[in-house]
Order: sequence, then C-alpha cells, then structure tokens
Amino acid sequence: MTPQEALKKISRGSTEIISLADLEAKLKEGRPLVIKAGFDPTAPDIHLGHTVLLRKMKQFQDLGHKVIFLIGDFTAQVGDPTGRNELRKKMTMAEIVANAETYKAQVYKILDPKKTEVVFNSHWLNKLTPQDLLELSAHLTVAQMLARADFKKRFESGKEISLLEFVYPLLQGYDSVHLKADVELGGNDQKFNLLMGRQLQEAYGQKPQVVMMTPLLEGTDGVNKMSKSLGNTIGINDEPNEIFGKVMSISDELMLRYYEILTEANLDEVKKMHPKEAKLQLAQTIVEMFHSASAGMKASAHFENTFSQHQIPENIPEYKIEAGQKLIDILVLTKIVGSKHEARRLIKEKAVSHEGNTINDENWLPAKGVLKIGKRRFLKLI
Repeated sequence: MTPQEALKKISRGSTEIISLADLEAKLKEGRPLVIKAGFDPTAPDIHLGHTVLLRKMKQFQDLGHKVIFLIGDFTAQVGDPTGRNELRKKMTMAEIVANAETYKAQVYKILDPKKTEVVFNSHWLNKLTPQDLLELSAHLTVAQMLARADFKKRFESGKEISLLEFVYPLLQGYDSVHLKADVELGGNDQKFNLLMGRQLQEAYGQKPQVVMMTPLLEGTDGVNKMSKSLGNTIGINDEPNEIFGKVMSISDELMLRYYEILTEANLDEVKKMHPKEAKLQLAQTIVEMFHSASAGMKASAHFENTFSQHQIPENIPEYKIEAGQKLIDILVLTKIVGSKHEARRLIKEKAVSHEGNTINDENWLPAKGVLKIGKRRFLKLI
C-alpha cells in the first residue's frame, strides 16, 4: 500500500488530524511508526466507545506500525478533567489495578496480541523526581489551563479545580515524550491533552507527534457520550443477546452513526435498506466483532423469536421481594440496570412494565409477576 493509500485508509472516520501533511511525511519515511493511545482504567469494562480508538489502532497495526496500548494506571489516580464540571471521585489503587487487568484481557478482541505492546504509565511516571516535576510544570501556564473551556466554565461559576487536574495534561504529554510517539490517537474532546504531547516533545528535543482525533460515540440514550456512569454503554464483554438487544434499542439516526464509526460498511448501501433490516444487520455485525459469527446468528434468531413476537423468554432471572423494597432499588440490586440514574430514566420514558402494565412511579412497591425493562430485559418477581 502506498503512503497515499495508507493515509486514505487511516484518516477515514477521524474528525481532525494535526497535521495531515506531517502524517503523510511520516508515512513516507518507510519505517514502523510508534502509535500511542492511552486508556485510564476508570471502569472495569471496555465498551463500544473505546473501540473507536481500538479500531483505528488496528488499522495502523495492519499497516505494519508499532501499536502501544497505554494503560494509565498512574494518571487514573489523578483523574482526567476533560469534560468534567466537577472534581472526579478519587479511585483507590486496588480499583485501578483490578480494572487494568480486565482491560488487558479485553483489548485483544480487536488488536493482534502478537503485535500489541501493553504498557502502564506508572512504570515511568512513578520514577519522576520532584526536580523532574518542576521542570515539567514549567512548560504549562495557568493562563493556558484556564483557557480550556471546561476549566473556564468551572472557574467562572466558582467550582473547585484541583491542582492535580492541572498536572494531568502534563503527565499525558510526558507519556508521549517517554514513548517517543509518532502518532497519538484520542477522542476529539482530548484535543488539549493531545496537543500537550506535541508541545512537550518539542521542548524535550523530539519531533512533535501527529495528533489524530476520532469522534465520540453516543450511548444508547442517543444523547450523551457512552459512559458507564450514565448507564448507556454497550460492553464488548456483554453477552451476545444483551449486545444485540441494546443495538436494536437505539434510534435509526444513531444507527447510521454506529455504522459509520464502528464498521467498514458502505453507508450509501445502508441508507437504501429498510431501517429495521439495517439495524438487525448492524446488531449482528457488532455481536460477531466480539463473539463469533454463530453467536451473531443465534442472537439475531433469539431477538426475532422473543421480541419481535412479544414473547417472554425462558429462564429469566428471578428475585424474591422483600417487604418495603421499592422498584428502583430492586432494579439496581439485581443489576438489571447499571445505576439509579438509568432506572429513573427508563421509568420516565415509560419503558418499565409489570405484567403488561406501565409503571410510572419509581417508588412503586412491586408485586409478584414479570417485570419488563426496556425492550429486552425481564425479571420475575416472586
């Protein structure tokens, strides 16, 4: 593949590249480039939102470049301030280590394990001396930080900003210096942090990395960025039927976006299809990405037999009601939903019913019978 053909392939689906000319020049050097993407293990599961970057990494990998999957176990202790309107809750080291282990196990569903280097930034960030940190901090001004939209908004509204949050972009940028990255991949909300890598590399006498940004993937609610805390994720470790059902629950508009970001499908051909047919195909494709072709076909058949015909599936989970328990507590306790926020949203959207009757009150005291939550989740109360 020529550098021009490679450039066309890897730039598809990106929102911004800084700069395209630099990337083309690096590709023409004819050597394996160092491609870096960092993931802070703030939750145990990788979801479809993460796979946007992983798929881009796989494209570079297939072209013969060196892909580094960076687990930010050190930076997770600081907490990325990007997009936050308040301080992050500090994570324990035990949580970070446990989450990091699950990341390692999941990334190989997309990346080639023989061609992927997994690194932890604690290995070098822990070794920085106070003198090193002083030198690093000299490359960033308070004015630069307060120019960030998220910090500016918090500062003007009187909300706290931790000094640790100021340090975060410097640490992420230093990762690029340590790894001598040629290209760093990140979501388009990460622009400030990604550019810090370029700034620091120049300060340390290195050629600045190319920054390639990808779009943020909306979650199943169709509005917010896919996030575990919002309960709108589709996890790559979810069961095939769960993945299939969640994809089928998204809007037709979001379906086209998923096609564009998560697949290689021809969008013109997709637009010619009936929306239901297109969504069924998308759901099966996504299941096959993380399980198998047979799992995709079985999940499709299960969905058609169960939900299209409005049947209650066999072997649904059961829960024995305790006196005084409220519906919202049962939904969270049984892990039918990820959070009270998701439970309230589903009830507000009239997506929860008991024996066919819609439930409108989150404080409803459950009775024996079958609960239906959304289009694909069931719970038998006994």
